Amino acid sequence: MQLHIVLVAPARAENVGAAARAMKTMGFTSLRIVDSEAHLQPAARWVAHGAGDILDAVQTFSTLQEALADVDFTVATTARSRARFHYYCTPQQLTEQLAERQQWVHQAALVFGREDSGLTNEELELADLLTGVPMVADYPSLNLGQAVMVYCYQLAQLMSVSAQQEPLADAGQLNALRQRADRLLQALDVTDDQKLRDWLHQRLGVLQQRDTVMLHRLLHDIEKKLTK
Repeated sequence: MQLHIVLVAPARAENVGAAARAMKTMGFTSLRIVDSEAHLQPAARWVAHGAGDILDAVQTFSTLQEALADVDFTVATTARSRARFHYYCTPQQLTEQLAERQQWVHQAALVFGREDSGLTNEELELADLLTGVPMVADYPSLNLGQAVMVYCYQLAQLMSVSAQQEPLADAGQLNALRQRADRLLQALDVTDDQKLRDWLHQRLGVLQQRDTVMLHRLLHDIEKKLTK
């Protein structure tokens, strides 16, 4: 599994440099940046301190959707207090989720939002799973560099383990499942229930591969019944 660290519109070059340094320290190499050139400023390289190769290899994109075009599984970081989405896992739980997917996800992304406002609801909707760092304080106090370090530290051991050779599942399986679920909601005439749709999409993101296969079979049977 290749894990890409994605920073959305970072404003401070120092934060980008700190993120690159955290990645280098923990063995991560792929940094993608959306709607920002902060990594080109001298301050980014000063703070990166030995992680200049990470900055040199940065891939830039205009939108988050473009940055995720080749990604099979997306995890977005967010503060629980501001998210309308309810399923939310800790960094430790995220490790378990990614470990289960190591055999069948080729490209994964961990997305971090803006320093002042995080990710928009529209950007969060692009994610398969949401995560955040539990903190005692009501106001989130981690800056961007610290947040990247927390996750890189937590995931470093997982990413360094070679996956065993087993038959790979279809990388587009999860997206196909979401589309089938949306079609079912439309057939049931409940597409205006946004809370139900949000809940369904979020829960699909935590299913294991075998559960995904079984749910595809169930939806197939439901679709056949509805068309009779």
